[in-house]
Amino acid sequence: MAPKFQGVDFYDVDSLLSEEERAVRDTVRAWVDDNLIPVIGEHYLEGHFPKQLVPQMAELGLFGANLPEAYGCAGLNNVAYGLIMQELERGDSGVRSFASVQGALAMYPIYAFGSDEQKRRWLPKMASGEVIGCFGLTEPDYGSNPAGMITMAKETKDGWVLNGAKMWITNGSTAQLAIVWAKTGTVDDVNSIRGFIVPTNTKGFSAKDQKGKLSLRASDTSELVLQDVCVSKDAVLPESGGLKSPLLCLTQARYGIAWGAVGAAMACYDEAVSYAKTRVMFGHPIGGFQLQQARLAEMLTEITKAQLLCVQLGRLKDQGKATPQQVSLAKRNNVSIATDVARETRRLLGANGILAEYQAMRHLANLESVYTYEGTHDIHTLILGQEITGLSAFN
Repeated sequence: MAPKFQGVDFYDVDSLLSEEERAVRDTVRAWVDDNLIPVIGEHYLEGHFPKQLVPQMAELGLFGANLPEAYGCAGLNNVAYGLIMQELERGDSGVRSFASVQGALAMYPIYAFGSDEQKRRWLPKMASGEVIGCFGLTEPDYGSNPAGMITMAKETKDGWVLNGAKMWITNGSTAQLAIVWAKTGTVDDVNSIRGFIVPTNTKGFSAKDQKGKLSLRASDTSELVLQDVCVSKDAVLPESGGLKSPLLCLTQARYGIAWGAVGAAMACYDEAVSYAKTRVMFGHPIGGFQLQQARLAEMLTEITKAQLLCVQLGRLKDQGKATPQQVSLAKRNNVSIATDVARETRRLLGANGILAEYQAMRHLANLESVYTYEGTHDIHTLILGQEITGLSAFN
């Protein structure tokens, strides 16, 4: 049996956390060790999400954990929420994605833009895992430029009719509810973008799994097609309006990704250290060679910097001071360093690094997707560039 994960904490980051925050992290850490890590390799190879774990995740309060208790959620602060994302992604990016989409991209827009009736109807069921949600923003031809979306919602005397397609939708084929973003005016009217709650059993709605993925294989990724999908007037999120609404949701999700990437990096680093101490080459453990020590030192340095960045960002978020640009910096930096750590771990492990019984290659493949989704690395670079200079490079 593999030893339990002891954490990576070179700068005593634990001392910056409250007792409750540490307790939340340790609870999820133990669950990941006991329930997720033993099965995730097989699910990754088979290309299946471990659905049997969803009730356990719900019981632990992992869905919408930073939303109010009044809606059946855990009501945790944002640092504790981030630590949940860290530990889930230490297991696998696809499992963190599942929880992140459920909470930050499906539950959050209902909480932020929904009516009281919508919140009472949906959020408790989503917190309990009875209803799984997905988030329909990205389209086949509009990823980094969501303002160009061509999905349309036309108002009728009875409600709304939606037509369009969404692409790369996590949880799409398993969800009972989709948050679909569509234009209610002309195709050029960005300000007319509204969010809609669409039950996935609605006539004209279909979801098709994306085939051939070499990354995030233990995650359901789908294309959504809406053909004359009729929903009632109360399907619209009344407080949503313009592109800023879905972007606020993405900021919530990107915050969780910044923490999650640290978890993936910690898993790889831990594996690299263990392997370096036990793998013997030329009569010595490879951890005694300068090249491998340089690798490990660089990994530890970047993980430590990312941990401190996350804690401070979480504190700012809890104080209501965090900006989208600060979240962009964290997502951009932490996913990049995690990808580097996973790659260097794979190389340190040599040929063994490509085997499913080790974590590095799976995390590396997953992180290549995380590097791209919810704002590519380059898009976040330009967001920061605009914040620094006041000049937009998007046009």
